Amino acid sequence: MSQYPINPDLVAPGALSDNERLKAESDHLRGTIANDLKDEITGGFNGDNFMLIRFHGMYQQDDRDIRAERTAQKLEPLHNVMLRARMPGGIITPQQWLAIDKFAADSTLYGSIRLTTRQTFQFHGVLKPNIKPMHQFLNQIGIDSIATAGDVNRNVLCTSNPVESEVHQQAYDWATKISEHLLPKTRAYAEIWLNGEKVETTDQEPILGDTYLPRKFKTTVVIPPQNDVDVHANDLNFVAIAENGKLVGFNVLVGGGLAMTHGDKTTFPRKADDFGFIPLEHTLAVAEAVVTTQRDWGNRVNRKNAKTKYTLERVGVDNFRAEVEMRAGVTFAESKPYEFTSRGDRIGWVEGIDGKFHLTLFIENGRILDYPGKTLKTGCREIAKIHKGDFRMTANQNLIVAGVPADQKEAIEALAREHGLIQPDVSAQRLDSMACVALPTCPLAMAEAERFLPGAVDQLDELMAKHGLSDESVIFRVTGCPNGCGRAMLAEVGLVGKGPGRYNLHLGGNREGTRIPRMFKENITEQEIMTILDELLGQWAGSREANESFGDFVVRTGVIAPVINSAQDFYD
Repeated sequence: MSQYPINPDLVAPGALSDNERLKAESDHLRGTIANDLKDEITGGFNGDNFMLIRFHGMYQQDDRDIRAERTAQKLEPLHNVMLRARMPGGIITPQQWLAIDKFAADSTLYGSIRLTTRQTFQFHGVLKPNIKPMHQFLNQIGIDSIATAGDVNRNVLCTSNPVESEVHQQAYDWATKISEHLLPKTRAYAEIWLNGEKVETTDQEPILGDTYLPRKFKTTVVIPPQNDVDVHANDLNFVAIAENGKLVGFNVLVGGGLAMTHGDKTTFPRKADDFGFIPLEHTLAVAEAVVTTQRDWGNRVNRKNAKTKYTLERVGVDNFRAEVEMRAGVTFAESKPYEFTSRGDRIGWVEGIDGKFHLTLFIENGRILDYPGKTLKTGCREIAKIHKGDFRMTANQNLIVAGVPADQKEAIEALAREHGLIQPDVSAQRLDSMACVALPTCPLAMAEAERFLPGAVDQLDELMAKHGLSDESVIFRVTGCPNGCGRAMLAEVGLVGKGPGRYNLHLGGNREGTRIPRMFKENITEQEIMTILDELLGQWAGSREANESFGDFVVRTGVIAPVINSAQDFYD
């Protein structure tokens, strides 16, 4: 029960969704997961446990490439789980890396480590007998998957390279503090996976509440001018404000989100609203107040409208901000000026404030595996064996070898080149392209994304060369369904899967990630997409203004109207 009086006029009326029953009856996320683990009849989880395991950082999946074959053999789908680790700011030690490399090779169906847009890694294809050992192994090396999925605050993102400056280090520290402050307090994770003793006391969830949040909640800490975490894709964002090289506070942005549902115009992507500036000492109080306001005011009737962005649209930004101020005991000051100028990762070497170096490696699709001529997984392992710093995963699915002493640069770079982790022929366009996992493992995928992207970029590279644009790029993103994991709704060219081999084509986002693209063509094929882009890239090459990006060009010339307020005009 909330300690705050709830205004019924600000809460969505109607019967609660079944997920609310599920959470209320789960015994603080325990359910009957422990019993399900003993069920050898099925490789999956039964009943409510299918959803409850998400709060423990896992999704039940199966290999959709072989689903029909197994059905013909009268076998159930090849059930397995995907696990997403909790790693605020994406930092992992070489020793931890070597351990997860071995587990991926020995105990998963695919053998890969997948870097994700949530600045962490995922294991794909973990069969039921390996699930509990996986959690125990992760715990032994100091990693968990608590609250990386489900209706909770998820892995907190932070602008990469935290030791590039003192501000970066401070920002990372705050990302960690926010993550710890907003974690679920239930002991269910320790009891089920780590054989923790069940304590005969009632769990208390003072921030998340006994039925947790209405929907998933995403938080970032970002350091301008890099928008590498895509702030407008997230519910809560802390934009670092520095003075004289010191972090003094944050501008707080609330209510971003990209997911939508095909054919349902009550759903839409939305930019976050700027609530104003707070000094550092109020950071945790404001984070808690935003989360508890969404907890109490969010839509628990219709999950499609349950995210923070819809709460703001329903109750009004001013009402939501005033409630946050009351709960946190603060008053937002006027936002401090800042500017985003880029959001991709800076591939290559960067020197830190302590004289050490950071090498950012481009990992297409974030999939770390050995391929012919590109032994990426082996290369990362060999680097980890000699590396004295740490690794940092980015929100763009890349990997940073961080904290490299000057006398070790040559050896690290030699290993990276030997194993294809550094390739001289990677185009600017490939560096600015991204996709979600999609098929064959994601149960929500309607079209290919990860497997589609490399070939699509090959075609884009040809078009860019044709029009004299080989040294340039557009922000190009593909997501296999409208749920937004590939962040296509913040791209200059965004593809959203509609069905096998078919996508909705969105145009008109910008390079900074501060404008949502509008749908240009619906349900079209790859060939149709490339034909359209061929014509538009030619127009851009011949008629653009100085330094004008592709997204700005198609808006200025009237190819597509800009999205001003997505709740009102996204579908116009």
